[in-house]
Amino acid sequence: MKSLRARLLLSLLVALLLSAGLVGGVTYHNVLEEAETLFDYQLRQMALSLRDQGEIAGDEAAALRDEDLDFVVQIWRIDGRSVYASRAHRNLPSRTVLGFADIVVDGLRWRSFAIAAHDKVIQVAQPIAIREGLAAKAALRSVLPLAAVAPFLAAALWWLVASALRPLSRMAGTLREADVATLHPLPEDDLPDEVRPLVHSLNAMLERVGQAFDSQRAFVADAAHELRSPLTALKLQAQLLKRAPDDASRAAALDALVNGVDRATRLVEQLLTLARQEPGAAPAPASDLALLPLLRQVLADLHPLAQARGSGLALQADEADDAVVRADAPALSVLVRNLVDNALRYAPAGGEVQVGVQRQDGRVLLQVDDSGPGIPEPERERVFERFVRGSSAAQDSGSGLGLAIVRSIAQR
Repeated sequence: MKSLRARLLLSLLVALLLSAGLVGGVTYHNVLEEAETLFDYQLRQMALSLRDQGEIAGDEAAALRDEDLDFVVQIWRIDGRSVYASRAHRNLPSRTVLGFADIVVDGLRWRSFAIAAHDKVIQVAQPIAIREGLAAKAALRSVLPLAAVAPFLAAALWWLVASALRPLSRMAGTLREADVATLHPLPEDDLPDEVRPLVHSLNAMLERVGQAFDSQRAFVADAAHELRSPLTALKLQAQLLKRAPDDASRAAALDALVNGVDRATRLVEQLLTLARQEPGAAPAPASDLALLPLLRQVLADLHPLAQARGSGLALQADEADDAVVRADAPALSVLVRNLVDNALRYAPAGGEVQVGVQRQDGRVLLQVDDSGPGIPEPERERVFERFVRGSSAAQDSGSGLGLAIVRSIAQR
């Protein structure tokens, strides 16, 4: 059973039935005992009322012989001679014991009380079946109101459970009507204390989802804007190639077109890489990997670019030859590649780019230095945003995505 409402109702109804059964059983038992006590009191009082009675007159004896009476009165003299019997009962013994006693004669059970007064013994008896029947009726009448109230209690429980769960239903309705374009937080007013943490967590999640949507929308808009320029340039270069009057012009236009395709390809690759590193993307499994072999491979791949710019590449690993980090190897390669590529492109031709690895406070520090002018301090926060390029990037053909990719990978 997955319904919270059904589980609550079932649990409360079972508790109600068990409580009603327990209260009804205790009440029934108590009323039976009280009725027995009351019937014993009647026997005793009737016997005591006859102890000073003299000879019973005929009319009084006739009244006591009424067949509607449940009681049987017997009186003996001390010598055993019967003085009076309200009704002749062969089931009742001709002798008795003083006080209360249960008598079974010929299968019929009696409850009797006998007392010795002056020179007489007085006994008053009543069939136990009659006593039990009257007691059972009295006990049943005391329990019936509880049974009559039970349906109303069940209805009240249903209403209370429905009222208690109404905030959840209201919250579910608000979520159903929510638009992904405008993720408004759920109202937290008039909520039970048990529901408020859930709503607070949902609002925090909605805020994160909204930020992710805003980030994706901004990413798509920026990507579309950045792709428009190289595509327009490719179109113009293709038109120039088509209108080239001679082989030399045609070769120059073709080289420009190839360079444009390379720039567009690099931009698309960076966009795909950034999308894979966005928050919410499926995380790649991390593993323990040796850092220096990875760095040597990246530097080997970028050596042609360094040669083309006349720059030097160096790797320094002071006492960190066995440095091992836990990371996603492809993502870490992209991070180092972007840092070194960025350093080569922004450093002046013939400059030096140095990649260093060292241990520091029990950690591994990776550092990329170049001989370029550096990033002005006011721009050091903004350069990590997408499609933002530093003021010294006029000569560079980058798209402003390299450091944004580095930050995304480092954060992950």
